[in-house]
Amino acid sequence: MLATAILYLREGLEASLIVSILLAALRQLQLMRQARAVWIGVALAVLCSFLAALALYVTVRIYDGTWFEAVFETVTYLVAVVLLTSMTFWMQQHSRTLKREMMTKASMASSGLALGLLAFTSVGREGLETAFFTLAFALQTHEAPLLMLGALIGLALAVALCFLIYRLGYRLDYRRFFRVMGLLLLFFAAGLLGNAVQTMQEELHWLPFGTTVLWNSSGWLSEESTVGSLLHGLLGYSDAPTLLRACVYVAFLLIFGTLFWRLTRKPVPLPPAQSSQTLPAEAATKGASH
Repeated sequence: MLATAILYLREGLEASLIVSILLAALRQLQLMRQARAVWIGVALAVLCSFLAALALYVTVRIYDGTWFEAVFETVTYLVAVVLLTSMTFWMQQHSRTLKREMMTKASMASSGLALGLLAFTSVGREGLETAFFTLAFALQTHEAPLLMLGALIGLALAVALCFLIYRLGYRLDYRRFFRVMGLLLLFFAAGLLGNAVQTMQEELHWLPFGTTVLWNSSGWLSEESTVGSLLHGLLGYSDAPTLLRACVYVAFLLIFGTLFWRLTRKPVPLPPAQSSQTLPAEAATKGASH
């Protein structure tokens, strides 16, 4: 539940940012008469995302207990890992230029249909990603009511935060927010990757190596317990992890965690002494050229 709440909070805030930028662009371009097309595009994107998630969930339940279900779960986990990881890095790289990019696209879309399609594709992408992640979490926990409750809580928090930002003038450090969310999403992705490895080892037998169980903590902290389920959803905890699963989990966090840390760290400013030393040299160079 907590994992879906965090995911929907992040995705809801990102979608609201896109919508607010589009509306701000319309206001700046004096095209507020086209705002209805933007809202229609947003509504259709949400509807299509919901229908896509429902279709995926029904499809996997039809083949419950079969070999196809195990394959479908594995593919879902792997795709979710790729989407979560790429989305995390993409948002961190484009957090500063997102407004400029959306303003440029809005200015190029002159008709109501074009603006509606822009809103539909921009919000729809977030919706489809969220639907896929929700399916992956549903396959991981099999607790649909709690997942829905977490999604509603996350969306409610996103709406409340948007109200504070755009109506009450609350200033949110978006770079820090998406940095924290990005770190959490990397842990989610590592856990889903671990689930994919476990499915390929135990059910599909595609990975017959590294099957040694490192420990068994099901006696005092089972994955089925409340705390164990929470840790499983957030950090990818396993009460009986295999050697391969543990190695893949740790390697993923080390590689992508290091890359994400390097991407998000602030540039180190030059010391004043160094700046004062370079300025005369530059002045001398300019004087010599004259």
